[in-house]
Amino acid sequence: MPGRYHSPRRLISFLLLLPHYMDIILALKVLIMGLVEGFTEFLPISSTGHLILAGSLLDFTADITREKAEVFEIAIQAGAIFAVCWEYRARIGAVLRGLTSDPKARKLVVNLVIAFVPAALLGLFFSKMIKEKLFAPLPVAIALIVGGFIILWVERRNKGGDRVARVESVDDMSALDALKIGIAQAFALIPGTSRSGATIIGGMMFGLSRKAATEFSFFLAIPTLFAATIYSLYKDRALLSAADIPLFSIGTIAAFVSAFLCVRWLLRYISSHDFTAFAWYRIVFGLVVIVTGYTGWVNWTH
Repeated sequence: MPGRYHSPRRLISFLLLLPHYMDIILALKVLIMGLVEGFTEFLPISSTGHLILAGSLLDFTADITREKAEVFEIAIQAGAIFAVCWEYRARIGAVLRGLTSDPKARKLVVNLVIAFVPAALLGLFFSKMIKEKLFAPLPVAIALIVGGFIILWVERRNKGGDRVARVESVDDMSALDALKIGIAQAFALIPGTSRSGATIIGGMMFGLSRKAATEFSFFLAIPTLFAATIYSLYKDRALLSAADIPLFSIGTIAAFVSAFLCVRWLLRYISSHDFTAFAWYRIVFGLVVIVTGYTGWVNWTH
């Protein structure tokens, strides 16, 4: 009986009915924003950067306040994280069951806590300043380009695949490895950097295999993004009301579906490809934003 209420058909029906309770144009914009979040969250191309650019292109803040739009962009990350939880539900369940008896399970949880702390502390103290100064198209474009060149450099340095990897599995990571990746994740507070890009490429720089770095990035996203979502919803709860439920529901469900598809695709992709294509995408996309904004072809607004 419980499966009957949580089937994909029920979710799709719910998603289709929600626009009846809100403006159809706003519903379409919210749907697009949710899809952008899900498709970009776990790729090394910056979901926050893409949401800022998509919101600017859609003139998203014309429909809701900028403050509420910022809460929305953070809150719908929960949909992407639920997709990872579902994909790794067996592993997560095994870790939770083994906390009292399995040293590997305890080690993974401790490493996640260690990696979580740097970005959490910096975000707590500097998130307001970062939002005020860097949540705009031009800083995002610059971060995309710089990050693209860093990925190219790391991939060139690691040419030959995982032959130089010191850590083949997340179970083999040390506390120092986790701390280094946590520091790398902190750079993702700069929009356009990419949380997944910082943790995956950072992990590869520190000796993790491509597969280990990618999986640890997925696991680290769970506490990081859930904490960001809960903190944002609590801090800005005065901005929200029951009327916002349809808006947040569409975005979260769209993010879940698109992130689920993306995670499965990425796991297959990294088995035979490197991240060079994502690096060139970042560079080209960043240049397009700068050129179109400078020439006036696109009105990239804050």
